[in-house]
Amino acid sequence: MRIGETYRTIAILALIGIPIGIAVGAIDALFGRVLLAITAFRDARPWQLVPFLALAGVAIAWAYRRFGKNTGRGMGLVFDVGHGTEPEIPLRLVPLIMGGTWITHLFGGSAGREGVAVQIGATLAHWVGRKLLLRDAGNTFLVCGMAAGFAGLFRTPLAACVFALEVLVAGRLEYRALSCALTASFAASMTSGALGLEKFEVPLAEALAITPASLAQLCLAGIVFGLIGGAFAWCLAAAKRQAARICNPLVRIAIIGVALSVALLALWQGRYAGLGTNLISASFSGKGATSIFVWDWALKFALTVVTLAAGYQGGEVTPLFSIGASLGVVLAGVLGLPLELTAALGYAAVFGGATNTMLAPVLIGGEVFGFENLPAFFVVCAVGYLVNGNRSIYTGQTRI
Repeated sequence: MRIGETYRTIAILALIGIPIGIAVGAIDALFGRVLLAITAFRDARPWQLVPFLALAGVAIAWAYRRFGKNTGRGMGLVFDVGHGTEPEIPLRLVPLIMGGTWITHLFGGSAGREGVAVQIGATLAHWVGRKLLLRDAGNTFLVCGMAAGFAGLFRTPLAACVFALEVLVAGRLEYRALSCALTASFAASMTSGALGLEKFEVPLAEALAITPASLAQLCLAGIVFGLIGGAFAWCLAAAKRQAARICNPLVRIAIIGVALSVALLALWQGRYAGLGTNLISASFSGKGATSIFVWDWALKFALTVVTLAAGYQGGEVTPLFSIGASLGVVLAGVLGLPLELTAALGYAAVFGGATNTMLAPVLIGGEVFGFENLPAFFVVCAVGYLVNGNRSIYTGQTRI
């Protein structure tokens, strides 16, 4: 009887994950397509828009202060709900985070987008879970929603599912949410794809043979990528502490926003504004050695940290992808590895090092660049995970 109830619960959770994934995938498609349009619009007019980043920031901070209450904590609130220290995520988070991120990117803030998608998915799914008469349904569906949000935006359902399972507690997987997270991830990815949100993927030409020499090269790459990911997490936390010394959030974002506008325009007229997809595209253009500057990864690193510390909305993951890819281009010649493969390894492993996750970045590598190089991704991401200092951009993540 107990076994029957177990299978019944698994089936119910899996079935409920499908409509959650469809709903979250549809919102992700809207959010993602509008964001891409905004990015193209800004890239064509950097001098008309980036100078107003400070004013845009004040508008965002005012909206959160006036309407947001505790939603300004973003992913911190999601993690607290996941750990049971907060009861719910208000639905008002969804329009605030979407609007705030669109405004941030319209005026050139160096930020990502995954935080938005994950928060949207977590908010909606947790709300559904609280209405259901299932044991620990709210927390289970929180993980389900996080998976759906990530999958709908990046269209990498395997990585999204595992990311949601492993990110709340470093070193532990939330297996109780596996069935609904898996169905929600695929439903969200398929839905956003059907609604026109394209998946970024770059099939690599050939697989790297694992030999003693290449294994040593991969380990060295993993050490560098893991340290950079961990450093990003540490710097972001430190920058937020320093920025918080300016107590008024409107004043804080205005002052830092002015400095960001000057820096973003002075440094190649917006090359480091927005998501960083321009650096990712350049890394895999076939001309990465000439189109990527040695300092691209460092400037994107610094400007993203400052943007997010100021209080602008978005996320960290897409900038982390761009930091890792552009750093990989630089390291390829030093390590003697193929350029595009090293960029791909950096794309995945810096993300893993900054989020303190190991399995999700391995699957990111497979789903974006092809599973032929899965052993290489596993080695680099595992080493990166070991050396990142147990740091994470998600300060609410707990460790075992």
